[in-house]
Amino acid sequence: MLSWILEKHRSWSDCGGDVSSRFSDDYLLTLASAYWFTNSIGTSFRPYYEHAAGLTSRIARVEVPTAVTLFPHDLASPPRSWIERTYNLVRYTRMPRGGHFAPHEEPALLADDIAAFAGALPHASPG
Repeated sequence: MLSWILEKHRSWSDCGGDVSSRFSDDYLLTLASAYWFTNSIGTSFRPYYEHAAGLTSRIARVEVPTAVTLFPHDLASPPRSWIERTYNLVRYTRMPRGGHFAPHEEPALLADDIAAFAGALPHASPG
């Protein structure tokens, strides 16, 4: 389990091959332990399996205002035009650094982008 966690964090993050430059030993050991002791690693695979097996249906259209933040070392980087076909895209941000584990790698960048998105949304008036 630990070797799988380490390999994914090395290859799916913006660490330049040095996992310890982005993730502490405590973090990685805690993550591996949580999956191992709870026997819950399968839940993290489920969305990938269901998509590959054709068990999920395609979303027709999402009209809720949507923000997409892309990190350069993530697994996918869909073009804006692809996202706009399915989502009401109101914010599209390409970050300068980060990867698949962006909330841990670049928490400030991500938090600032979420705050900017939320702050730009129209607010319902009380009552």
